[in-house]
Amino acid sequence: MSTVKELRSQEEIETAFPIMRQLRNHLEEKTYVELVLEAQIKEQYRLFALYENDKIVAVIGFMPMITLYNGRFIWICDLVTDEKQRSIGYGEKLLRHVEQWAKDHKYHSVALSSGIQRTTTHRFYEEKMDYERVSYVYQKSLVDTEHKDVQ
Repeated sequence: MSTVKELRSQEEIETAFPIMRQLRNHLEEKTYVELVLEAQIKEQYRLFALYENDKIVAVIGFMPMITLYNGRFIWICDLVTDEKQRSIGYGEKLLRHVEQWAKDHKYHSVALSSGIQRTTTHRFYEEKMDYERVSYVYQKSLVDTEHKDVQ
């Protein structure tokens, strides 16, 4: 049986690193933990794990936000299922959990960005989860890439 649990303590956050590393492979565990803890304090970042038989099989991280464009909404920062467990429905369960969390807390929509190269993921969002492709996300790095340890 699968269960969803919010990860709040440093120890809980550390347990999700092997799965999160599959998505954020540029991060070392120490940096990952520091970023999650800081984001929890400064950005209200929430990290949830889906457990199957007491083992984490997928994680999702999101931030409640308010902008003039979207009003009150949830921004999905991270969503990854263990590469050995994909296409079983775990990502869908976590995304639906966040959608319900958003409704329960009076947020009106859920948004995310996905790398251009992730065409299979795009099909998942658009065809299975009913998300619309509404914009492009642009980014400009302001850090010298030789001295950059976090993207």
